[in-house]
Amino acid sequence: MIPARPGQAILHVDLPAIVANWRDLVTRHGAPCAGVVKADAYGLGAAPVARALQAAGCATFFVAHLTEGMALRAALGAGPDIIVLDGFPPGADEDAALVPVLNHLGDVAAHAAAGSRAVLHLDTGMARLGLDAQDQAALAQDRTRLHGLRLLCVMTHLACADEPDHPLNETQRARFADAAARIAPGTPRSFANSSGIFLGEGFRSDLARPGCALYGINPTPGAPNPMRQVMRVEAEILQVRQIAAGDTVGYGASWQAEEPRRIATVAAGYADGYLRALSGRSFALLHGRTVPLVGRVSMDLTTFDVTDVPQAAPGDRLLLIGGEGNTPDDVAARCGTIGYEILTSLGARYHRAYDGDELSASGAWGA
Repeated sequence: MIPARPGQAILHVDLPAIVANWRDLVTRHGAPCAGVVKADAYGLGAAPVARALQAAGCATFFVAHLTEGMALRAALGAGPDIIVLDGFPPGADEDAALVPVLNHLGDVAAHAAAGSRAVLHLDTGMARLGLDAQDQAALAQDRTRLHGLRLLCVMTHLACADEPDHPLNETQRARFADAAARIAPGTPRSFANSSGIFLGEGFRSDLARPGCALYGINPTPGAPNPMRQVMRVEAEILQVRQIAAGDTVGYGASWQAEEPRRIATVAAGYADGYLRALSGRSFALLHGRTVPLVGRVSMDLTTFDVTDVPQAAPGDRLLLIGGEGNTPDDVAARCGTIGYEILTSLGARYHRAYDGDELSASGAWGA
């Protein structure tokens, strides 16, 4: 493994933990699960993550854009189905190896004429992509519009799965069951996302599509997280300085020392996805101790009060994300966002270190 350069922050990714989460979700779902690796596997690296899941037996992957699909095909080679949620026109994928999701009747007509392998998306309540109720009625009335398509499955997407008592969950379940039966009877169905897997028997289908849960984000907000944590971010201390009572730290002089303190500056900031909204609201871990973030997070640097860790010195690494009380969900809660945004904001400047990558390359995880 190529080591991090001096001063470079490190994003550690635990591939065996991701595989363990996927296997747990397959068991809970009682049926196959795809791997959702869009947005570069939620910021953790689509190629190494997908290779690990493929070696463990995952046969289907979902991405958002055609460019993501083409990059993933190059990384994985022939074999797994790579499904592009945003869809793409016939011929855009020159090798015809990727699978488009059909989101409106124009997609259906174009890909039926081309004889494409495809996934049919029925909108049952999200109102983003997918065939709306009018399009669904047209297809149900004339199913010959589907002739020529080789449908892998028909899918929908839950809007409120992370709120188990929300009435829209049951509404979408009923709408999907009815529309799929009218439009594509006998075609496999793909229903649950990460949180949907935890909604119970009525939300099972032939293929679930977990994303966030693979990466340790809690799919059951308000309850203990059933998933393993899979990542941590470490940043190196560049300098430790003593400041006097009354001194201020950082832009805007927003933090002022009430007594002499020791301040450590680390090489990570909002350009690395350590969000500016964390200013004055977060902490890191150093030598087993909690050290508060002081001052504002800036583009490349962040400052922490290490007075209570007297051995803190340049070259030490602070754990910015990870550890007890400092998961991506915890960090997100401090700045009013969600764990998804914390992960997908992780910048390109991190040295990405993958635990277990050699197992992925060798296929040693098995099915």
